[in-house]
Amino acid sequence: MLKNSVLSVTFQNISTSFCFTAMRGADRQQNTMFSYLSPDERVPENHPLRAIRRMTDQALKDLSPRFEAIYSSEGRPSIAPEKLLRALLLQVLYTVRSERLLMEQLDYNLLFRWFVGFNMDDEVWVPTVFSKNRDRLIGGDIARAFFDAVLQQARQAELLSDEHFSVDGTLIEAWASQKSFVRKDQTQEGPKDDPKNPTVDFHGEQRSNQTHESKTDPDARLARKSNGHEAKLAYNGNVTIENRNGLVVDAELLQCNGTSERDGALLMAERLGGSGRVTLAADKGYDTKDFVQELRGMKVTPHVTQNDKRPGGSAIDGRTTRHRGYKVSQLKQKRIEEVFGWLKTVAGLRKTRHRGIFRVGWVFTFAASAYNLVRMRKLLTPAVQAA
Repeated sequence: MLKNSVLSVTFQNISTSFCFTAMRGADRQQNTMFSYLSPDERVPENHPLRAIRRMTDQALKDLSPRFEAIYSSEGRPSIAPEKLLRALLLQVLYTVRSERLLMEQLDYNLLFRWFVGFNMDDEVWVPTVFSKNRDRLIGGDIARAFFDAVLQQARQAELLSDEHFSVDGTLIEAWASQKSFVRKDQTQEGPKDDPKNPTVDFHGEQRSNQTHESKTDPDARLARKSNGHEAKLAYNGNVTIENRNGLVVDAELLQCNGTSERDGALLMAERLGGSGRVTLAADKGYDTKDFVQELRGMKVTPHVTQNDKRPGGSAIDGRTTRHRGYKVSQLKQKRIEEVFGWLKTVAGLRKTRHRGIFRVGWVFTFAASAYNLVRMRKLLTPAVQAA
């Protein structure tokens, strides 16, 4: 009787072990010779990049005549500018820190391959070749044309306000260190303890943009956000948004000079267009008599935050502040910080990876286009789902 009990238990254990082995999947990988799924079939229908891809393709279609003008009709075919711009757009949207890493992602990331327009077996570009072809787009000022094409889609979808706007500026840190900021008349360099990273003691030295310049990026200027903040080599990035949905309607990058934010605001105010009077909201840093007077001469009502502590008082009086629209503009103006936050964190513009005001300005404008695409997708998605 005892033997039968032992045999019974043993048999049950064997059966349990056998069932467990049969149900467990095998950890094996078998290489297949053919794949019958395209990258498009791998991307979900509700993926955010699908809507962005459609808007991007429409903008690139509008730019086709522009591409024809900057490419020669002879010679070997280069990288398609449409694929090049889609790849650059991915670099901004997914915060890819370098073009070499972007090429690596394109090699194995199916989502990236689909968005750019690669097939499964297409060879990825060499990073240096990609950078060389990108320079052609920079020389053709394609970023501004792409920005305008995306903005036109927003205008056709009635997402833009043509009456109420806000403006602000921010510092974009340059790709240059404080050690590169030396005197302009310096002809000889002292002995270096480390050729790659020498020790430089500039404490106590009077340094200014008039007497010093960066050897790494001569276009960068020493600037600080406000009193009490450290000075750093930077550019001044300015954007104008419309107050309905917070879309960027203009972008301008200038050298820092103490008045560059107001200078950029005036440049963009001139490009607003339209025949009627518009409003432009800004923070108290724009509350100067010259700036307010210039805006009013352009038929732009300055909804600037009052700075009563400024010598001479605020340039904005009760004739402007008494209106309800002034208070609304002050509330809407804060949304521009969302643009700067996205540009510096997602688009990687807290510290630019490019040198020279033209290149940095190109990237700044292109990143503003990417922000609009992301914002437009969110604004248009509910309407698509309702339809």
